[in-house]
Order: sequence, then structure tokens, then C-alpha cells
Amino acid sequence: MLAQRVLAASRSNDDGFLHPLATISDGNRFRRRYAVEMRPQILFPLFAPVTSLKGVGPKIAPLVAKLAGPRVRDLIFLAPQSVVQRPRSTVATGVEGEIQTFSVTILGHVAPPRGGQPWRIRTYDGTAFLTLTYFKGHGPHLERAHPVGSARVVSGRLERFGSELQIVHPDYLADPVKSGDVPEVEAIYPATAGLHARAVRRLVLEAVEIAPELAEWQDAAWLSRQGWPSWRAALAALHAPYSDDDCAILAPHRRRLAYDELLAHQLALGRRKLEQRCSPSRPIYRSPLADQVEAALPFSLTRAQGRVLSEIRADLSSGARMNRLVQGDVGAGKTVVAMLALVDAAAAGRQAALMAPTELLARQHFDTLTVPLMKAGVRLELLTGRDKGASRAAKLARLVQNEVSVVVGTHALFQDDVTFRDLALVVVDEQHRFGVSERARLLKKGVDVQMLAMSATPIPRTLELTMYGDLDVSRIDEKPPGRRAVITRAAPMPRIGEIVERLRQAVGQGQQAFWICPLVAESELTDLAAAESRAASLTEVLGGRVGLVHGQMPSATKDAVMADFVAGQLSVLVATTVVEVGVDVPAASIMVIEQAERFGLAQLHQLRGRVGRGARESSCVLLYDPPLSAVATHRLEVLRETDDGFLIAEKDLELRGGGDPLGLKQSGFPAYRVADAVAHRDLIAVAADDARLILNRDPTLSSPRGQALRVLQELFDWRAQSSLNDAG
Repeated sequence: MLAQRVLAASRSNDDGFLHPLATISDGNRFRRRYAVEMRPQILFPLFAPVTSLKGVGPKIAPLVAKLAGPRVRDLIFLAPQSVVQRPRSTVATGVEGEIQTFSVTILGHVAPPRGGQPWRIRTYDGTAFLTLTYFKGHGPHLERAHPVGSARVVSGRLERFGSELQIVHPDYLADPVKSGDVPEVEAIYPATAGLHARAVRRLVLEAVEIAPELAEWQDAAWLSRQGWPSWRAALAALHAPYSDDDCAILAPHRRRLAYDELLAHQLALGRRKLEQRCSPSRPIYRSPLADQVEAALPFSLTRAQGRVLSEIRADLSSGARMNRLVQGDVGAGKTVVAMLALVDAAAAGRQAALMAPTELLARQHFDTLTVPLMKAGVRLELLTGRDKGASRAAKLARLVQNEVSVVVGTHALFQDDVTFRDLALVVVDEQHRFGVSERARLLKKGVDVQMLAMSATPIPRTLELTMYGDLDVSRIDEKPPGRRAVITRAAPMPRIGEIVERLRQAVGQGQQAFWICPLVAESELTDLAAAESRAASLTEVLGGRVGLVHGQMPSATKDAVMADFVAGQLSVLVATTVVEVGVDVPAASIMVIEQAERFGLAQLHQLRGRVGRGARESSCVLLYDPPLSAVATHRLEVLRETDDGFLIAEKDLELRGGGDPLGLKQSGFPAYRVADAVAHRDLIAVAADDARLILNRDPTLSSPRGQALRVLQELFDWRAQSSLNDAG
């Protein structure tokens, strides 16, 4: 009856989706054939609303949805947090301080003599007396529910109060006939206000009962080598733990379920990449004009830059649409590589756009590109939110008439009234700062637009696969010759007076410095107070050449302060941690980071990269609060020993464990239900290889295993056509 009720509910709530059955190529003409395919019927019970479960009405459903999700499927993937053992014992042999279960007889109820005192129930199990103690007026109800002489099963932590043994607020006080027995082992689930953990457990177990047997989608040899159970058995084991080890994220059944989810994700990314590669685009070839611009540069490209540029040009000239990410450390020269691709597009008589997340960064890119592009005769324009009225209208008219080949701008580029004559290439800087829909709006401003994204945050290979698995990824893993390493030192906070004095001397010699204030709490207001206080104290020592930027400033005000710092009118810029200082200030040679132990390695490295861009020797001072933990000590040691951003990212992942590595929560990291991108990182690369092999053999997933894999993708909602929780 339960399954029938859930099935009926799911039929009225299920949704269909489009699935590309085939892609047909005929020269440069591509067309796709789609069919509406409903979710497999075997999954209908799991995708029914939680209101189909017993006891989940209009009041409870929002609480369940908040905790797990709105569907039955969401509950089966809600893992227990821990396990409580409830061994049977007698009161006489019970162990004080431990949770135990006893079979007792109710001897009497003792009402409190005055308010504020507890209600007590006297019980006896044949070996010793046991008092059950309740506070907050439970008495009258308890006396009705548990009359004198009744047999009860009680479970809770045994304690001694004076000469008596007692349990305060027992976890269970049940009639063994009406309510059944108390579980000897109980899985403890998350709870929320208004929904007790025990109620969550009941709903989860009801949902698990509904879960069907599904055809195996994993390779038999792989399962055997790993010693993993079937999907249904793994699910049962997840919700029937015997010890805390069974709840561990690395337990075999948990790893099996995690691998299922990772494989579903990698398949969706892989299928989307295949679709993107089948999207036609008019070729853009390497141009003599770009060679001319490159030859005029005051430096030669590094081998890494040359390799990445070749990969980009191979994409642009392939006839298929490019969707590539360039990762590079701070100062690795990503913008120069992108500039040459922009020139190739302009030389083809088409248009290109470079979009940056802030006006200040857009202006910086515009200034960088202006001289080399103008010398080559490439027409350039800057478009930001500040452009209004006639000036904006004139710029938009030049775009429509193809009088501008390259436009640099901010979010203003994808506004509805911005129209291109023939947009061919979009370069997105700091791509994680833009949402999927924002990037899509810009790409739709042309017929066959190709995308090149750039990121200055190196991430480990395994995490790269989960965030950018549907993109082709290039790495500029070499810095330009002649770039000086930043001297990095650590000092305890009590020595801050010495640091301020050295800063005063450096400022007197014309140097500029960043001062980053600590992350005091998960609160911008708290950070702001700390930054304002530091700016005030530095102003007392250094005078009026101290600026402050923080996240609550209006953009125009913040940009004005930053512009003053870039122009050298300010000597020290104090910033909160919510501000990404992404501007190029070659004159800045000092970076001070307060309470550096509160930052992750990758974040410290990114902050340090803001200095060392000019001819002057640069330094970074990491102020910390002693004593340091072993992890914090190792973190600061790594930063002092290397400036390789990719190596630092790997170390950061290793040191942070299951926290928020590399700020991934802010970077649009996939919202996995079972998998943990850090704890299960060894499985990510395997899942990516498995998905690639599967799609090479069976790109339409039409084989028996392919059909099972379709069910897997539907189970986790990872589809090639979905947004796939894109980074950003």
C-alpha cells in the first residue's frame, strides 16, 4: 500500500526532460534530434513529494524539505551523523555514565513539592531501584501514560544522584507491547527546529523501504576489487550502522554511494562536453596581425604561454565551438595569451569581448590592451555601468556597426540593449565571479560565439575535474622570467609594533603596502569594525595616506579609493577579507596579513600575489596569534618555502581535509548529496576516466549498462542538459 500511495503521488508530480538521442554531422551543418523522455518509472516512488510519507503534512513538509529536500529521494541520501549503542542491562549491573536499556516496572510517581523541582518516577527491575527524573512540568501526562504497575522499557544515560541511580529525561520510556522494543543500536540523524532527530529517522527508514532494486551500473570487476556492495545493499548499510565507523565518510558502503554520484556527475559533464564539441563555429585562424602584436611585446612568451596559446588556436580553428578554461597563477601571463586570441578574432573581421567582474579590473585590462592593439590598428572600446546617455549610445552604435573589434567591460556587456554585429569570441576573467546565466546571456549575443574563461586560482587536478569537467582546461604553470619571488616572513601579533615601524620607514621611502585584516567571524560587520580600527591606528602613525576598502562601500566609492592607491596618492590600503584586491599595483611591494593562521593556504597565496609585480624587492609579512597549531605551523611553512600556486593548492587540500578547501563554497562547487569532494578525491579521477571510457564506447548510453547509467543520472539529477551546478 505504501509503494502504491507513493507511486500515485509521483505520477502527478514528475517532470519530463529533453534527451539528445543522436547528433548528426553533415559537413559544417549540424542538427540534433531530441525526444521527450520521462523519468524512468522505477524511480517514480523516490521522486514523489515527502508528503506521500506517513505523518508528513503541510506543517512537517517544509521542515523535511529544509533538512533534506522536498522529495522521498532526498531522505534516502540523508546520512546519519552518529550511532548510539543501547545495550541491555540490569540496574544493579549498569555502568554509570553509559547509555543503557532496562526493563522495569513502574512503582510510583512523586510529584514535586514546589515549582521548579522535577517530577520523579520510581521503578524497579528486580535487581535494584531506578528513578526517572523529568523537569519542566511533564508530570500529569507521565502519570496517565505510565500508570503504577505497568511494565516499561527505559533507555538513557545512567547516573548517580546521591545514593540513587537515575536517568534524567530518558531517551525512551515505552510500552513494549504497544510501541515495540527499544533499538539496541540507533542511528542519529540531523534535526531542525520542530522536527526531532527520531522523527527524521522514522521518515528516512520509511523512504529506504520504498527504494527499489536497480540494475547494476558499475563495472563488475571494479566492484569486486573495491569490495563494495550493490547499490541497494549500500543504501541499507548507510542507514543501519552498528558503530561510528559505519557512519564514517570512508566506510565502504559510503564510498560506493559516493562513487555512484561522482560517476553520474562526470557522465553528465562528459555528455555536455560532447554536445558542445558538436556545436559548429566558423573557424578563426592564427593571424599575421597577432604575430605582429606578439613580436612588438617587450618580452617573449614563456613555453607554458606558448603551449596554451596553441591549444586555444587549435580550438578556434577547429570548426567546433571552443569552451576552454585557462588556469594560471597570479602573474603567469593569462591576459597576454587572451589578448592574442582577441587579435586573431579581430583580424578575421569579427568582434570579441573581454568581461571582468569589477569596473576597476575592466579598466585595468583596457589600459593593458590599449597600446598594443591600437598600434596594430585594432579598434578598442570600454563599456561599464558608468557609461550613460549619449556616450553610451555612441559606443553601442559603434558596436552594432562593427566599428569596434574588441570591447572590454563589466556586467554591462550582457545588458539587453548591447548588440554586436558579429560577436565571435568572449573572454571571461575570474569566471567564477559570474553566474551561469550571466555568461550565457553574453554568449547569446552572437551566432556561434566561442568562450575562453580565465581563473587566477589554481586548484588541484581532482577538484578541477568536478568544477570544470565540461570544459577543456589549460594550465599556465610557469611564471615569466625575471619575476622576483616575494620574501615571506612570519611574525607573532605581539610584534605588530615593530611591523608598523618598519612600514612607516618603507612608506617614507616611497613604497606602498596592502594591509589585510583578519577574518574575525563569519560576519562582514565584524570584519569591518576590525578594518576600521586598524585603518585608524595606522593613520595615527602614517598620517592621511591610509585608505580603507570594504564590502559595504558603494562600488563607486570603493573604486575611487582603489584608483587613488593605484595612482600613488595613498601609501597603505587597508582591506577586509570580503574584498578581493584584484588590481595590478606594480608600486606595491609590501603585503601584511593579520592573523594569517585564520586563512587557507590558497587564499594567503592569492593575497601575497598582489605584490612583487614591480622592479622593487617585495615582502609579505604573516602576522599570527601564538601558539600555532601543528596544521597552522605547517601551512605558514609551506607558504614560506614555495610560490608555486598549483603545489600550494594541493597542500591546502591536504591540510584542510573536509573543510571548505580553497573557498569552494564561494566558487559554486557542485552540491553533492553523498560524495565529499575532499574525502573522496581519489575517486574523482577514477570516475572521470570511467565516464570517458563509457562515452567513447557508448556515447548515447544505449547499451544495457548505458540504460542503467541513465537511471543513475536521473537518480542524482545530474543531466547533460542541466546547469550541473556550474562553478560561479
